[in-house]
Amino acid sequence: MSRLYGDEHRAFQDRFGSRKLADRLEQTILRDHVNGRDAAWIESRDFFFLSTVDHQGRPTVSHKGGGVGLVKVVDEHTLAFPSYDGNGMYFSMGNIAGTPAVGMLFIDFESPHRLRVQGEATIDLDDPLLANWPGADLVARVKVTELFVNCPRYIHRYRRVAASKYVPDAAGEAPAPAWKRVDGLQDALRDRDVGNIEGETIDRRAYQDLLDKGDG
Repeated sequence: MSRLYGDEHRAFQDRFGSRKLADRLEQTILRDHVNGRDAAWIESRDFFFLSTVDHQGRPTVSHKGGGVGLVKVVDEHTLAFPSYDGNGMYFSMGNIAGTPAVGMLFIDFESPHRLRVQGEATIDLDDPLLANWPGADLVARVKVTELFVNCPRYIHRYRRVAASKYVPDAAGEAPAPAWKRVDGLQDALRDRDVGNIEGETIDRRAYQDLLDKGDG
């Protein structure tokens, strides 16, 4: 029995004559653990894409960024990553709390290279790993159920220019993003946000101008 394919996948594979190839790929590349090479590469990444499922069963994908070492390989079956201050929605973390199934996509646009991880995630508000990521609110741990290297054939090559200035430093400090200065939000901001905001309030048009310049 396949771990990757259901009846719908098989229908397409049969329609386009790829069932044998799909089976061979599953037999060849699918694993349920992280090996040494995977671990070194994962821990060299400073971003990944996280897929979660919300309370209505809808899939969603988020970009997660930070410093190198954003994701820690705890052991061959476990990954861990932090949740940094965002917009206060806690969308991904809330989704995980309700539905643990997640997907993680790691991409290197310069090489290129791509790795997919499927797993079951949990959140511990007192996770001892929290100290590994100064400035983080939470830590999610992912039990790896499936992992495989994905063909980089259609990955366009891009060059990394600079790290985001909003990544927390070694003390967990980071500048407040411009959107927290937008009119109409000030009375809803958290206490910790209010003391970290510099500059005058701005209207939405001014904020859109900043976004257009890549400084939102």
